[in-house]
Amino acid sequence: MSHYREIQFTDELLSDRSVHRRFADGREEWRRRAGDHHVQWQDNSGRSGIDEILGNRIIKRTYSTGQVVYGRDQGYGRTAWGDGTLTVNRTTFGGRTGAILAAVGAGALLGAVVAPPLMLSPVEEEELRRQAQQQQQQSSSDGGGDDGGDSGSWSDDNDGDSGSDDDFG
Repeated sequence: MSHYREIQFTDELLSDRSVHRRFADGREEWRRRAGDHHVQWQDNSGRSGIDEILGNRIIKRTYSTGQVVYGRDQGYGRTAWGDGTLTVNRTTFGGRTGAILAAVGAGALLGAVVAPPLMLSPVEEEELRRQAQQQQQQSSSDGGGDDGGDSGSWSDDNDGDSGSDDDFG
């Protein structure tokens, strides 16, 4: 049994290319890209910050207060956070995949949650960034396209089969 508190959310792409995220617990976030690997956000409780995809499926959330929490992309719209939260993007669970996951229970099909790091040193963070950049350059030079990581797109037109979201948690 998972020790994570699951919170589902849906994303809505707005006309200005920002995203309005609604969480099942009543929270709302407004998210906007700030470069290839950063998303600025603010929520309806006055909090704000930046999410950064570091690499190796690790996300760094830095609050405007300076507090840092790490997350790990679990695939299929799920992100486990160091604060004990598992966020689940219901936007991506459309079509046949969504019906199957809802009927059987996502946890049974998707497997165990891999915990994010509780803390990383600046050197460890930089190494993850370097590895991610190396992988991106390699996939570009191979002509292979997207390897399931962040594609730089806000679209939610897949039905969750890619194994990864590009919404940074």
